[in-house]
Amino acid sequence: MSVAPDRVCVVVGRTRHKMIQVEVQEAVKRGGRFVELRLDFLAKAVDFRRLLPFKLCAWMATIRRPVDGGRWPGSEEERQIVLRQVIANQQFEWVDLETDIADEIRRFGSVKRVISYHNRTETPADLDQIYEQMLRQDGDVYKIAVMAQKAEDNLRVLEIQKRAKKPTLAFCMGDIGYPSRFLALKYGAPWIYAAFNKERGVAPGMPSVEEFRTTYPVRSIDAETEVFGLLGDPVGHSYSPVLHNHLFGRLKKNAIYLPFRVPKGELPAALKTFDGVPVGGYSITIPHKEEAAALSKDHDLTVRITQAANTLVRKADGKFAASNTDYTAAIDSLEAHLTERSADGPPLELHNMFVLILGAGGAARAIAHALHSKRAHIIIAARTYDRAAKLAAEVQCKVVDWQGRHGVMPCDVVINCTPVGMHPNVDESPLHPSFLKPGLTIFDTVYTPENTLLIREARTRGCHVVTGVDMFVRQAARQFELFTGIAPPIEKMRDLLRKAMSPLTRALDEETEEQQGGEAEGTP
Repeated sequence: MSVAPDRVCVVVGRTRHKMIQVEVQEAVKRGGRFVELRLDFLAKAVDFRRLLPFKLCAWMATIRRPVDGGRWPGSEEERQIVLRQVIANQQFEWVDLETDIADEIRRFGSVKRVISYHNRTETPADLDQIYEQMLRQDGDVYKIAVMAQKAEDNLRVLEIQKRAKKPTLAFCMGDIGYPSRFLALKYGAPWIYAAFNKERGVAPGMPSVEEFRTTYPVRSIDAETEVFGLLGDPVGHSYSPVLHNHLFGRLKKNAIYLPFRVPKGELPAALKTFDGVPVGGYSITIPHKEEAAALSKDHDLTVRITQAANTLVRKADGKFAASNTDYTAAIDSLEAHLTERSADGPPLELHNMFVLILGAGGAARAIAHALHSKRAHIIIAARTYDRAAKLAAEVQCKVVDWQGRHGVMPCDVVINCTPVGMHPNVDESPLHPSFLKPGLTIFDTVYTPENTLLIREARTRGCHVVTGVDMFVRQAARQFELFTGIAPPIEKMRDLLRKAMSPLTRALDEETEEQQGGEAEGTP
């Protein structure tokens, strides 16, 4: 039996007692059964009389010092007095005590003790020794939260989690450490922390309650859970976890899909690190597509043609097979668009069209080679001319300087393969509006947001448009099939993605509840 009242500990941290009252009640309404009150956030002295009437589930009290990432404004002596008061009043089921002061505050009554160690700057070299010393202290759960600077830090912390002989919660903070929070559950952690309000900055890299409602099925994670993920930098904007995790849920598959932020140049080390999980497959995004192709020895035709991979799937021998689902997804999106336009007129075919590709990265490579196979007339423009020229030589097409892109004539289709217009830079466009003429087809591979500035301006000027959502869904569907052997419904995925991207998330909650038979699996 778990030592915790729930696998999700909802963290509430506000400066006013009144706002804590509101949020703890709302947390319970959303299904919360275990709440951590960050009392160090309070701007005034802690007043238990104002809080305890609103206690509707198990509570943990935490009063974190600034050195550990907290906001306690008073002296250390005053802090420890309040911690002792927490324990003495016996209204909190749990209390968090840092390892360096835990021996000074004795156990009393039924209050359970989390002995914790926090390091917000690094994963220290002597972490194993720190943990061993913690285990000699009088605790019910032992918590390690350290900052990940590189992928290997995740594995170091997870190794502690794997071999723990006492209830332990070990994870890394920060974007690079994000996967470890979920993987800790796979290896026996009693709970995962979730910020009630992510905007409060409770801890770097802490997921929110809402993400559990809509994206991550944390209560179903166990030792048998398969792990897949998105590997790139950045990855926080991606909706791939929403799509893949919902598909896993619909198929009742015990699996989770996580974002792995890996900076440029660190791909080989990251892949080797997460072999220790192991991760069964990755979606690969900027800036790793070309390196992923070079690292893998088992390529399908799309990778051999493009020399770029956006999918890695682990084989039985532990090595990865590489694919490029962008290749077929882009052509399928364009041809579906052209077929629709041809419904009331003569057929439109790519081999008769002049296509301007903006960019020369991984997505551009896949699309350029796919268009070359269809005998389209291609022109490439990118900020780095040499890179554009190299790609143009591969597909035997024209190249123009980035500053000359607006002079390309004739032009039937423009495909934006740059990140210009992607969140958060939503007010940028790779083309001046004067270039957008009626009848021109604009295909923007950016999908967050779907209606980029380029797409909006193209619509107002009478252009035909293909948004990044269609290509994204098609490439993700093929990735899911490579991961699982099951071809998912594309229309359902497209609908799900648009729901996820909408500010009105209730529709996505209903999707989750439908999968779980009326109760959302990941709802804390």
